[in-house]
Parts: sequence; structure tokens; C-alpha cells
Amino acid sequence: MIRNTLLNILAGFEKDDVGKSFPLDYCLPVYHCVSGDQLHHLNKIIHYKSPGQFEKDLDYIARHFQFVDWDGFKAYTAGSIRPKKKIALLTFDDGLREFYDIAAPILERKGIYAINFINPAFVDNRELMFRCKASLIANQEKQLQNNQRDIEAALGISNSSTEIIQQRILQINYTQKEILDRIADIINLNFTTYLSEQKPYMTFTQLNKLKDKGFGISSHSWDHPLYHELSLKEQLETTFKSYEYLKKHDFLSEAFAFPFTDFGVSKTFFDELFTHPDILYSFGSAGIKLDSVKNNFQRITMETGENAEKIIKRELIYFRLKKTVHKNMIIRK
Repeated sequence: MIRNTLLNILAGFEKDDVGKSFPLDYCLPVYHCVSGDQLHHLNKIIHYKSPGQFEKDLDYIARHFQFVDWDGFKAYTAGSIRPKKKIALLTFDDGLREFYDIAAPILERKGIYAINFINPAFVDNRELMFRCKASLIANQEKQLQNNQRDIEAALGISNSSTEIIQQRILQINYTQKEILDRIADIINLNFTTYLSEQKPYMTFTQLNKLKDKGFGISSHSWDHPLYHELSLKEQLETTFKSYEYLKKHDFLSEAFAFPFTDFGVSKTFFDELFTHPDILYSFGSAGIKLDSVKNNFQRITMETGENAEKIIKRELIYFRLKKTVHKNMIIRK
């Protein structure tokens, strides 16, 4: 895209001390997975980083920001601490197993806290998120070719190339997710078997072990819908259903992170969310951006295929450009 090309060029001229030039007092990176393997349920939808790339990101962020834990983040927002550097709170979404196996040992060695926003529907590998199903199917190129007509019928298209079929599969949204199950049946792909063999998500036992080690486990909705596709009632139901799970199992029930994005979510939702006495903060993923909802914080997506330096510098430039036209704050209606 022309915009990204321009931002990358301008980012090349950004000063190296991003901690000082960063426009907010907090930096909120978000990751999903750290792995050096080809994970077929993720490789078509996330540019996840290898352990080495992840460590380099952490080292870069630590040079410019002060990593804090959940209590430190709350103390910062309450104004009760004044850290020497601007703070960074590390976040992970989706509760994927690689956090337990790969990311957590790295973070323990470096003394860095992270909060995991999980979907209770997927704990213990009971279900597979619809986007992961799409990625798995899109990887079955030969089966897509061999069953082209039946798959096209399921998708409501015709005379398409395998590439277009793959693209269409990856575009299926939460409300259409039953199409993915139909296609899986056509190509003899068994999601239950995949969950049993690959175990893409953390187990309840692993989540508790992480909690005991000091990591945060919090809410990411029940089963990862795109919120602006839901009614207000549905948004609140999936949010509070996940909250009840966290509360029941003594996980961190003070926070909520939107799956995908909080784009299009109304002020009414936030008004309802924050009437709950336990829920203090929510998190989106719109990059370096302000929000008219005081306790809704935007995070920086770190899985773009680039390193932390380039991502953060580009976000800095974009924030400044948006500020000149008064577009650096999300206004909820």
C-alpha cells in the first residue's frame, strides 16, 4: 500500500530514542504466538515470530520502556507511581500453547511479565477458532483442487482458481463459520483430530501454572467473534460469559481485550462493560491511538512481519500524521 510505503520511508528518519519521542506514557505490544515451526492453523492468518525475533523485540522495547506487571500498570493508571521511563505492558491474545512452551520461559529468564487474554471456549482444546479452521483448510491446496466444484458450491462461487478459493476461505467471518465445517467435511479434514494431536491451545492446568508463576490470565470474549458483527446484546453476552469463567477459576477478572478489533463498538457497550465493579480496563489493537473511552487502551500489533523498531517507529509517524488532521483519537458514539 502507498500509505505503508510512505510511513516506512518516514520511519527511516525517526530518531533512535523512541522512548522520548513516543507520544503516550505507555506502550502496549500485543502478540499471539512465538514459534519457529510451520503451524498450519496460524501460518495463513498471523505473521508470528520465531523465538529469536521475539527476544530481539523484547530487548528493543526494554531499551526504551520500563516493562511493568499488572499491578504496575494499575498503579500507573491510578497515578500512584512515576516510573523513570515510559511503561510497557506486554500482552498476548488467544491462549495458544506456544506461550506456555516457548514465550513464558523466555519471559521468565528476562524477568518480564505478560498478560494472556484467552477464550474459554478453546481451553483444553475443546474447540478451534474459526480463523484457525480457515488457515488449516487453506493449507490443504491439493484437496481444494481435487474437490473444487463441491467447495465452490459451499462458498457460492464458480470457475475460480485455487488461489481465489483460498482467499475466499480466509475471508469467511464469524457469522459464516459453519461454511468452514462443511468444507472440512468435503476434504476429510477432522478438526477434533487436529485439536487432539496438535493441541494448539493451553490446557486449564497450564493456565493455572502460568498464574502461579505470576503471569496474568484474562478475558478475550468466549469464542473470538468480531464485535461489530454482533448485536449489543451478543457483545455483552460473550464478554460477561468469559468474565464469569475467569472469576470462577480465580484468574484476572479486571480486564478485557477485544478479539480482532474494537472498531465500530459503541459507547453504549463500554458504558455497560464498566458498570461491572470488577472490570477496570479494556484493550483494543488500533496501534498508537487515543480513545474517547478513558479506560479503553489501544495496543500495537507486533506481528506484521517486521521487527519492533520498524513497527514502533512507523506507528509514531502515523500518530503524528493523524494528529495534524485531528484523527488520532477514536470517538465512540
